[in-house]
Amino acid sequence: MHLNYYQKEDQVLLAVDCIIFGFDKENLKILLIKRNFEPEKGKWSLIGGFLKKNENLDEAAVRVLETLTGLNDIYLEQIHTYSKIDRDPGQRTISVAYFALIDVDSHHFDGIQIDAAHWFDIKEAPNLIFDHNEMVQKAKARLKRRALSKPIGFELLPEKFTMRQLQNLYESILDKKLDKRNFINKINSLDVLIKLDEKDMSVSRKGAYLYVFDKDKYEKKVEEDGFIFKI
Repeated sequence: MHLNYYQKEDQVLLAVDCIIFGFDKENLKILLIKRNFEPEKGKWSLIGGFLKKNENLDEAAVRVLETLTGLNDIYLEQIHTYSKIDRDPGQRTISVAYFALIDVDSHHFDGIQIDAAHWFDIKEAPNLIFDHNEMVQKAKARLKRRALSKPIGFELLPEKFTMRQLQNLYESILDKKLDKRNFINKINSLDVLIKLDEKDMSVSRKGAYLYVFDKDKYEKKVEEDGFIFKI
């Protein structure tokens, strides 16, 4: 027999909203949608959805991303819970925000379900509904902290990348210019990249060597000697 012990308690909706960051080898981007329903129909929004009874929050975030973009197995991290009483004029809703990291060039979004989804350069993103601007700012701050202390930036790059693309990425995340020589020396000192014999010939006549992130070596270094990834 099913008993509803809490039927006298207030019922509220629980949502997940996803701040989806991407990188196109030059600029940090964010994926937004134009809402096709009220409230705030026609305005720009984060991608989100509501928690179902048979899933936890992480599962809900994965489902929302996969259902709306066709993407799965991507970096996803919970960042904050938003619970202001009037944050959503539609109904009392608590939202848990996540950020996801995607290499734009390696994903073609074949399964995307939203015609109104669009990538914006992070510096040119439009104003968003509700408290979504606040969510984006907190996600940007978290991404910056993570990128300085963990190799999550490589989630935004293709498997093979040039040193220039890697520097572009960190400059986009940190929102500042980095000295090329110092950056390369710092990256090389970490000893977690493999330099390939291949070159990207699209960047110049001489081309630029391609690199890959050695995840196994990184994890082994962390496990064996307490290695700290720090930019």
